Amino acid sequence: MQFKQYINGAWCDAQNAGTLNVIDPANGEYVQTVPYGDGNDTTIAIDAAHDAFRTWKKMSPWTRADILQKTANYIRQHIVEFATLMVRESGKPLAEAKGEWTVAANLFEWYAEEGKRAYGTVIPSARTDKRMQVILQPMGVIGVITAWNFPAYNPARAWAAALAAGCTIVAKVSEFTPLSGMLLINALEASGIPKGVVNLVNGDAANTGKILLQDARVRKISFTGSTRVGKILMSGAAETNTKLALELGGNAPVIIMPDVDIDHVAKTAVAGRFRNCGQVCIAPQRFFVHADIIDAFQERVVYYTAQLNVGHGLEPETRIGPLINSIQQDHVLSIITEAKAEGNEVLTGGHSIAGGHFVAPTVIRVKNVASVFYDREIFGPVMPLIPFNDIDEVIKSANETPYGLAAYVWTNNINHATYISEALEFGIVGINEWAAHATEAPFGGWKQSGLGHESGREGLLEYMEKKLISIGGL
Repeated sequence: MQFKQYINGAWCDAQNAGTLNVIDPANGEYVQTVPYGDGNDTTIAIDAAHDAFRTWKKMSPWTRADILQKTANYIRQHIVEFATLMVRESGKPLAEAKGEWTVAANLFEWYAEEGKRAYGTVIPSARTDKRMQVILQPMGVIGVITAWNFPAYNPARAWAAALAAGCTIVAKVSEFTPLSGMLLINALEASGIPKGVVNLVNGDAANTGKILLQDARVRKISFTGSTRVGKILMSGAAETNTKLALELGGNAPVIIMPDVDIDHVAKTAVAGRFRNCGQVCIAPQRFFVHADIIDAFQERVVYYTAQLNVGHGLEPETRIGPLINSIQQDHVLSIITEAKAEGNEVLTGGHSIAGGHFVAPTVIRVKNVASVFYDREIFGPVMPLIPFNDIDEVIKSANETPYGLAAYVWTNNINHATYISEALEFGIVGINEWAAHATEAPFGGWKQSGLGHESGREGLLEYMEKKLISIGGL
């Protein structure tokens, strides 16, 4: 496997000869040295992608599909090797890493087939001497900037869709987890991707984003990351009219009604909340639990949380790994400190663990209704429990956030499920499940949680332009 930049079909070092060491967040050990470049690499990559687009867009969708299907197969054949390296760079447990690579393979397979179905339409005309049809065509060069929390899934869902649509790519992966993106390039190269179609650079995200925005050949930027950076891209795009697809932050509410199986919901809630150490944009965060059951629910949540093993992701018993770096660790610990200062009760956890960027899984009972600690995206292993009595009041509280990505409802009453889910102002609502997303379903947020959709048919359409062809005088 190669762990370098990939530009115009060749593995290469950075133009400025810069390098960066990838460090294991669980123990601080050295993992790999990778190139770390500047804007020159990005410009060269755009040149290559622009040239390759001329031929890639003309290829049959079946030809493109063959390459994407081979990529999916290659990932599956190397899944243990790929997952082990993902653990080393991201800290997540091995089982979660294997699951992520499985979904990455599924995305390439899905879009291999979906690209064959970029159907247009024929429009019946009001005039008998006129014929109209709408066709879909690939946009062009796409810049893709992805985050560290899912270093294979985040790139795969954008890359696979854009490639299936007939676009070419300049990708910037996170400098904290570049190896998974480079493994994806290895898979694509082994599967016969033509030179210049996919290019990967590694360097400063702000500088890369600026160059992608300023180059008129880049027709769209797909970004996965913080709302703060998303706003910077939106501001820049206003100057250049570059299209954007933004998958930003979240602060997912959970509404738990009193008619549920308390033990089952508590056990699965702990698994859902602490997956990837809470570093998941759609992770359930604000747990609004009906006052009639909150004490019993709290008892079971604390019990199951205390059973979670924290450690290195390659250790078989590990269920919770480290946070990605010391900045994220300090952020989470400061939120816990703030929660205590506001008069709330830490039921378990609430402290760091020596050896890496670890924070013990933490459950907090909200005693102060005026608390603000859980209004932000925590992005860490902290689970606030908030009592409620009235359905309309809890819906109002759930919606009082600038974020609108995911929300969850647990109830066995279909009337409550329908009423609450339709009233929540979020792009994704899960009823009686924590995995309210799928390869074949659209993924996107409302409000400040993003623009556009990924996955599903909608993900393909994000990288295609509509063209009306009208013939008159027939």
